[in-house]
Amino acid sequence: MAVAVSNQSVPFEDVDPLALDPALGEALEREGAAWAVERVREAGVVALSAEGQAHGRRAERNEPRLLTHDRFGERIDQVELDPSWHWLLDGAVARQIHALPWADPRPGAHAARAGLELMWTQANAGVMCPISMTYSAVPALRVDPAIAAEWEPRLIAGALSGMAMTEKQGGSDVRANITRAEPVGDGWFELHGHKWFCSYPPCTIFLVLAQAPAGLSCFVVERGAGMEFQRLKDKLGTRSLPSSEVEFHGAAARLLGEEGRGVATIIEMVTHTRLDCVIGSTASMRRGVAEAVWHAQHRSAFGARLVDQPAMINVLADLALESEAATATALRLARAYDEGDTAFRRFATAIAKYWVCKRATPHAAEALECLGGNGYVEESPMPRLLRDAPLNGIWEGSGNVIALDVLRALAREPDGLAGFIAECERARGGNAVLDEHLDALPRLELEPWTARRAVEELALAFQASLLVRHAPAFVSDAFCAARLGAGGRVFGTLPSGIDGAAIVERALPTVSPHRLPGA
Repeated sequence: MAVAVSNQSVPFEDVDPLALDPALGEALEREGAAWAVERVREAGVVALSAEGQAHGRRAERNEPRLLTHDRFGERIDQVELDPSWHWLLDGAVARQIHALPWADPRPGAHAARAGLELMWTQANAGVMCPISMTYSAVPALRVDPAIAAEWEPRLIAGALSGMAMTEKQGGSDVRANITRAEPVGDGWFELHGHKWFCSYPPCTIFLVLAQAPAGLSCFVVERGAGMEFQRLKDKLGTRSLPSSEVEFHGAAARLLGEEGRGVATIIEMVTHTRLDCVIGSTASMRRGVAEAVWHAQHRSAFGARLVDQPAMINVLADLALESEAATATALRLARAYDEGDTAFRRFATAIAKYWVCKRATPHAAEALECLGGNGYVEESPMPRLLRDAPLNGIWEGSGNVIALDVLRALAREPDGLAGFIAECERARGGNAVLDEHLDALPRLELEPWTARRAVEELALAFQASLLVRHAPAFVSDAFCAARLGAGGRVFGTLPSGIDGAAIVERALPTVSPHRLPGA
């Protein structure tokens, strides 16, 4: 006779994740995307359905395979992908996560897209790479109206754009690139060289940096002749996503923007992909805290449910604070893109990209630990969450690159810092600990040795300001006490006097129906 299994949780799926995430629902309303609430809800219901989660697991398990040649020895450079990958990618495109603000540029479109991305990422993070690059390519293409007129409608309709910038010898130092762009006339060039990272190989077009006669320039390259994929990367995480190395052997390339101004041309694409790094890390933290609280609600130990035990409440509440702060940050940033607030958004995006993405990995590790051994086995979603978490901290600039970029932005666009601090000052008077933190901002040491610390202090000011203005007091007061005051160095060290139970209840309300009818 089989041994009965008891005191186990059930999968966190077939739920309405928006109904269980008050912070996101409030942020959508607040940041101008109330019209998209039901669209976000639908995306979440599908992404967190048993079917959506199964597709996410299958795409991760059945990794892509590069086919460089056919059986006759002809070069084909094709990537073989699992049908679940196509289900996930097609689902993201159908919901316009790749192009919503360009297809329907109404107020709140970027915030609405952020909500959609937050949901769909929880099905599979890897599939969001080509989605993000396609979304981000449009602002760069608009540098050349003729190229934009040709490609923007095609991207909106579902063609995908990738990028190929870094090389073996330079990495983030793209000015060290050695790929050559040889002019052949009428704005066209031929590329010769390599790229250390090129995602995602099946894209229709790629934005590529290469050295033209006048210096580093940006080019549009259609996938085809002269573009040979050498191998797929064997990565720590996002294993469903084929990232590649590519060599160019006379690939036809069209100059985008001014020759010699490649970095300036592609900067808007970089800024938009950094926004997506923030959104992706926010999605990771939301999924982590939801899984942790869900597990604690369903499992007992030492005579009580985990969710009712003070030590566990402290950990769960701390994770929830980090998640809600990230959600408020991501949606506020998205509104800045809706409003065209260029100086503020570039400055704030870099700060948020550094901090939110840095927090995702320890957050995932602590959320996994809440599930104990059940979180460590591969049948759980937690190992994939932990493996995927570092990516956004690396993509589009690792920690040092981003922190130094903030310093450069101070010199180039001083209005960005002024606008950023003005945004934070809107919460003055709402929390004494935050007021003290705001008073100290003008004394920050803004130089390379202390750049990381300075960016951290600015990021925390931004997050605390948003929560003080918009979250319940039991959330904002706890965040300020823990992050700006006497909080500990790891999750689960919230100081005394915090209403942890209320924070946990807000993170995953027990009063709402957890599971959809019929699930």
